[in-house]
This record gives sequence, C-alpha cells and structure tokens, in this order.
Amino acid sequence: MTVCVTAAGKDWDAATQPNFGRAPFFLFIDPEAETIDPVANAPGAHGAGVQAAQTVADRGASAVITGSVGPNAFQGLAAAGIDVFVGATGTVRQAFDAYRAGTLKRAWKPSGRPHGGGRR
Repeated sequence: MTVCVTAAGKDWDAATQPNFGRAPFFLFIDPEAETIDPVANAPGAHGAGVQAAQTVADRGASAVITGSVGPNAFQGLAAAGIDVFVGATGTVRQAFDAYRAGTLKRAWKPSGRPHGGGRR
C-alpha cells in the first residue's frame, strides 16, 4: 500500500498543498516503513488534474491526501480505484497522522472547481 500526499517540498516537514493537480510534489509514502519517495509534479498548461491523476496511478498509490481535488482529477483517481482524502492542512506529517487517525474527510465527489471555472 502506498499513500500519496500533495506537498510543497520533499519531506515530512513540507507544507501540504491545497490543489491536487497543481501541487509541486507528490510524496509517495510507505505507511509501514514511513519512507517517502518524492516525485516532482510538472503540470502543463491544460489537463493538470488528469496528468497528476495518471502519475499517482502509475506509481501505485491506493490513497491520496490533499487539500482539494477538481472534477477531472477526481474522475481519473476514482477510475484507478484510488481513495481521495481532502481537507489536508499543515505539514505532510500532520496530514499523514490525520489520515491514520481517520480524521480526514474522504471525498466521494470533487471538492474543487474545474480549472478556469472561476468568475470572470
């Protein structure tokens, strides 16, 4: 089992990121060994959520911990059978501990807006 946390940096002390598709890093954590494998996220101008979901699926994650996830990313993660937990704040360690304690909210639908979906 591997858990992915969206982060601003590459270690336990990095801040979690509020936007799944635009997070600078994905930290793939082995919950048993508590080891981290950081992977840089390189979102393109379009389709960042879809690309990010594919990266996470390709790395074999069974769960994602993030602030929020948009509809396209959520659809890709759900199709890959990856559980999504939203509302993560603080450091990667704090978010991972909240996940283990069962205090993060599991997302059953997208929690963020589509890219470009704001007011004009």
